[in-house]
Amino acid sequence: MLALGVLGVLPFVVLVRGSAYLYANRGWPTWLALAGAAAATLVLVAWYGTWLTRRFTGRVRFASVVKWVALPLVLGYGTHGLVFLSSAHAADERVRAEFRATHPLLRVALSTLILARQDLLITDLARVPADYPRMGLPVNDRTLHYRQGDGWVHAVDLQTGGRSEIVNRFVEIYFRAMGFRTLRHVGTADHLHVELRMH
Repeated sequence: MLALGVLGVLPFVVLVRGSAYLYANRGWPTWLALAGAAAATLVLVAWYGTWLTRRFTGRVRFASVVKWVALPLVLGYGTHGLVFLSSAHAADERVRAEFRATHPLLRVALSTLILARQDLLITDLARVPADYPRMGLPVNDRTLHYRQGDGWVHAVDLQTGGRSEIVNRFVEIYFRAMGFRTLRHVGTADHLHVELRMH
């Protein structure tokens, strides 16, 4: 049973961790890093499909599995993760509207976590300097909540209040394992700050 769980989670790990690794550690451009990880995920999903096909039909159809199963699954999942954020996972419409301004790798990581944590709530994404005085905080000139040189916001804040510390710790471990930096801190409220460092 554990092995099946690992096999089920592995494609998501390859996509999220793979793209973050290629971007942050290898210096690949954003879309190339995402495409490289997606290609690896495609091969893995196709291998799964080919193994199942051979097991149940006795025939190996790798090309057919790639075309009719793996490619639609990976493209569909990636596209959905990049463009869609349900209002149930955004603190308000402003946050939801800012989702597409967030770095694509962070969007895919968030969308993947939402599969496991349906109660995930994003409380903040993009900021401008004037937001800090309104929150009663000094202006932070180095925050990744600002749009960076690549045009994207590289940080997100997640709600921690009202959730068990086990759940909060799981979320923090997930992002760290996937190659993102995290900081649990109190600004205007207790929350988990997640960011993708610039390269």
